[in-house]
Amino acid sequence: MNFELFIALRYIFALRKQSFIGIISLFAVCGVALGVAALIVVIGVMNGFTKDLRDKILGVNAHVLVSAFSGGIRDYQKLADLCREVPGVSGVTPFVYSEVMLSAKGGVKGVVLRGIDPATADQVLSITRDMVSGSVNDLEDRDDLPGVIIGAEMAKRLGLEVGALVNLLSPTGTPSAVGFTPKVKVFRVAGIFKTGMFEYDATLGYVTVGAARSLLGFKGDIVSGLEVRLADVYAAGTVSDHIRAKLHDYPVFVRNWQEMNANLFAALELEKTAMFIILAMIVLVGSFSIVTMLVMLVMQKTKDIAVLMAMGADERSIRRIFIYQGSFIGAVGTALGYAIGLPVALLLKKYQFIKLPSDVYPVDYLPVRLEFLDMLLIGVAALALCYLSTIYPARRAAALKPSDALRYE
Repeated sequence: MNFELFIALRYIFALRKQSFIGIISLFAVCGVALGVAALIVVIGVMNGFTKDLRDKILGVNAHVLVSAFSGGIRDYQKLADLCREVPGVSGVTPFVYSEVMLSAKGGVKGVVLRGIDPATADQVLSITRDMVSGSVNDLEDRDDLPGVIIGAEMAKRLGLEVGALVNLLSPTGTPSAVGFTPKVKVFRVAGIFKTGMFEYDATLGYVTVGAARSLLGFKGDIVSGLEVRLADVYAAGTVSDHIRAKLHDYPVFVRNWQEMNANLFAALELEKTAMFIILAMIVLVGSFSIVTMLVMLVMQKTKDIAVLMAMGADERSIRRIFIYQGSFIGAVGTALGYAIGLPVALLLKKYQFIKLPSDVYPVDYLPVRLEFLDMLLIGVAALALCYLSTIYPARRAAALKPSDALRYE
């Protein structure tokens, strides 16, 4: 152990005998610890919220969407095969999209209708994993009635169960002698799904591609577009560029999930950054306590500093003594913050004891995701603030002149 570190530790352990300075140092440790703990929990919740929201959005929607400029896509099987040839693509499925009205005994509800292919939907969508009752395979016609899968919130609102009959009213009706007549078709509820996101569970409905085409009056084998799933969601930009190049001869446009949800995830990232800066202020308050404690310690140890300098200690050594003291207090506070924040975050992640109203928030609990880089950044930021707080007191101590300090001793 070098000379400066020995003196610094000696001063620190002597603080317990100096009530006022000891209390200030305790406040400094507690301030840093609370700031680090708050940062760990809040950043973990922000990461978990972002990941959970992204997974739910990408479970219902594709990573990459291939749509026609106008109308629909007729030779979609050929386009699907071309998409599968692109490296990084793990699944492709056709879809038909429209907005219809669903009427039942419990009332009428607007529905975002998605026509899917039960054979390939599982490669792209999470619908099979989100099923509460029924099955995607039950969408096929049974007793001359096509099936429809609805969300749990919609089923609850309309009082529907598996096997119930509902009417779907298409906006693409047919003209008649009495005016425009909407097309109505009877469906049976083949299943109920729950994604955990109120917006999807209350508005989405799934039928087969054939049933959707029949209801909407599509002529021929046509779909609204193709949904593509990727092996790596973060490679969406690169893979979508490759798909565009592959399909450049076809009148289609390609969008990925990052482009379609750019504003949402940019807002979440900005909110995470803002929360980090705000909560770092708690650590900054603790570091100000370190400044106060070290300044008072310099004033109290003026004689000791002068003696050390008279014995040959240079200004650099005196600075290091007080930098070591402040850094040690900051390190103790940071370690204590990790000891508090990590268990709280892990308990919150495991037991999910804080519930949220599902009709207000996109998730019904506080998700937590601890990432190593964020945890490391929190520790580095806390230690850096504590180190910076030692610079002024250390320079003040090093500026003392032995002759002036010992003149009246």
